[in-house]
Amino acid sequence: MDPRVREHAETIANHSTGIEAGDDVVIQLPKEAEDLAVALHEISGDRGANPVYLNYSKRADRAFKRASEGFEEPAHRRALYEETDVFVIARGGLNVTEDADVDPETNAAYNRAMEDVKRTRLSKTWCLTQFPTSGHAQLAGMSTEAYEDFVWDAVSLDWEAQREFQAGMVDILDEGDEVRIRSGDGTDLTLDISGNSALNDGGEKNLPGGEVFTAPVRDGVDGEVYFDLPLYRYGREIEGVRLRFEDGEVVSHSAERNEDLLSGILGTDEGARRLGELGIGMNRQIDRFTYNMLFDEKMGDTVHMAVGSAYPETVGEENEVNESAEHVDMIVDMSEDSVIEVDGEVVQRNGTFVFEEGF
Repeated sequence: MDPRVREHAETIANHSTGIEAGDDVVIQLPKEAEDLAVALHEISGDRGANPVYLNYSKRADRAFKRASEGFEEPAHRRALYEETDVFVIARGGLNVTEDADVDPETNAAYNRAMEDVKRTRLSKTWCLTQFPTSGHAQLAGMSTEAYEDFVWDAVSLDWEAQREFQAGMVDILDEGDEVRIRSGDGTDLTLDISGNSALNDGGEKNLPGGEVFTAPVRDGVDGEVYFDLPLYRYGREIEGVRLRFEDGEVVSHSAERNEDLLSGILGTDEGARRLGELGIGMNRQIDRFTYNMLFDEKMGDTVHMAVGSAYPETVGEENEVNESAEHVDMIVDMSEDSVIEVDGEVVQRNGTFVFEEGF
């Protein structure tokens, strides 16, 4: 076993989830990540935790979706989630386009059926991470060896130092009421964040971490945004997304590639046409785009916004939580001709924050 796999497992167990004696742990990984499952089982055994290993297969998931004529909430899965203390989930796999031929309406119906079950899982201690496989390496345009280095370097960051760096942006957002994002000719968007909280992602729920994120007020988003970096969703690439918001809702949309998939996502439910998250990427160890949102949304010099569900912990008591079966992040490159303003003051210019040298 590569020693970095063991280090990865220890970061998950120590930093991200705090696995301890008596914890019931679900480890949901693709078969290619068996070494990580083995390391997590060893750690669980050492600590007196109780692991269960679920082998996630996109092939099997695709087969189920294509064969089914409808979906119902799986009560047995909900029961598992209700009884579990810690979830560890890793992405991986050899074919990242395995589910590309599942139509958007089917994905939307499946996600609606799973919405409450997923919410149960997210109420527990959880960590989503990546196991480096050849499929994701190919998608990133990297050799398998180079991709392994990239992933394990990103997850083994000094997370305390990263959190300290990000704390400056948390303070700015927590003290602010309105964020305005301008980039190039395509993005000029205003988001009301009054009463909501900014969270400092230091590699806990997502590993790697490296962002500061909050939620806009549900009806407080106005303007236009052009997401100039593509995203991979359900095995297909969506490129050149443009959204126009009025009173928090998407009133028009387009995409230069796979617009039908974007339309399907936005049509999942009423909440999918509203923003649930504003995130600011601050992890400069992630220095290249890889078509993997777990990494790409954390890149320095970017912001991302997610249509769909909001994280309840970012929403103030006086504000409504946006609920949806979807949560789809999309990215704006902020490295050139771009500013972030909070309450009318520029806090980032061309990727450099107000609290950094060179601002």
